[in-house]
Amino acid sequence: MIKYTYLLIDLLSLAVPLVFSFHPKIRLYKHWSALLPAILITAVCYVLWDSWFTRLGVWGFNSRYTTGIYIGNLPLEELLFFICIPYSCVFTFECLSGFLSAAVLQKVVKPFGYCFTITLLLFAAIFYAQAYTASAFVLLAAMIFAGTIINISWLSKFYVVYVILLIPFLIVNGLLTGTGLSSPVVWYNASGIIGLRILTIPVEDIFYGMGLILANVWVYSSIKKRAPQHRRIFS
Repeated sequence: MIKYTYLLIDLLSLAVPLVFSFHPKIRLYKHWSALLPAILITAVCYVLWDSWFTRLGVWGFNSRYTTGIYIGNLPLEELLFFICIPYSCVFTFECLSGFLSAAVLQKVVKPFGYCFTITLLLFAAIFYAQAYTASAFVLLAAMIFAGTIINISWLSKFYVVYVILLIPFLIVNGLLTGTGLSSPVVWYNASGIIGLRILTIPVEDIFYGMGLILANVWVYSSIKKRAPQHRRIFS
């Protein structure tokens, strides 16, 4: 049963958002034509990145906690991660953003975006020797800067929702990196990361995760906006 650990983490992360996607007041399933392509497009990019760093030995996967089914050098569960977690996070974003007012943060969203971008690039420069660390910071900085420049209307809401998402993030990523387990599901090469951890979670994962979810929300929102008829859930 222990070999299904990673698979169960994926499926349990997806279960509640998937079931509630059919709730009459949410009906996220009506937006699957935008959400599923967004998840797949983003997943392709991140899977390539993931596969490359796996090949470099920056991280790897404990065969004890996986089914043994591999596609390339990645276990099936790792590929499912890029479907299950983004689905759950976009679901959460859609549910919560309807209750948030962009106007509250509109005055500070641009200064924050520029300051955040500079901070990320500064840390990327400091930790340039750690390829995963530097690339996670640079990629997120590029997205934050672009979103700030073009004044994405939902960006301020995204910041708030992502802070809330850090709660389930700490649970899921904590389990994957060994919190509560005898050994980690996903291990990290100490030379490839800063070494600063929150419980067992490398601090870089917070920014890696933020970039992953931001990319999914961005592509999803762009596709949905182009649909002939689109509406917000809870509308």
